[in-house]
Amino acid sequence: MTSPKSPQTMKPATAAKKLGVYLEATPAQFQEGVVSRDELNALQTDPPEWLRELRRNGPHPRSVIAAKLGISIGGLARGGITEALTTEQIDEIKSAGPDWLQRERDTQAEVRKEAVRVKEQGGPRRPRS
Repeated sequence: MTSPKSPQTMKPATAAKKLGVYLEATPAQFQEGVVSRDELNALQTDPPEWLRELRRNGPHPRSVIAAKLGISIGGLARGGITEALTTEQIDEIKSAGPDWLQRERDTQAEVRKEAVRVKEQGGPRRPRS
């Protein structure tokens, strides 16, 4: 006999990460429950208003902030950004163009160039033993 399959579920933090939203800004019902794979797919396919609003205006998690600024998450920390930011706050940082942001963008560009170079060479070479 086979037992009925239980739906695959995930913690709210995992679901929020997959949705690209800041968990603490989601509705209490989302934060306190579990999310099934089907529910996650439904949220991605046809997002409710609260999810569209969060994606549009934030507050955003650090991964989204870093992507919007074109830097790494480590670069955010070096720039003193440790909290979630709204889209408006991110736009203000972009407009101000602080020195740390330009340094981090330059660093990120170098990292990307190096990744392309390594990929074109077929990956890192291991020394023979």
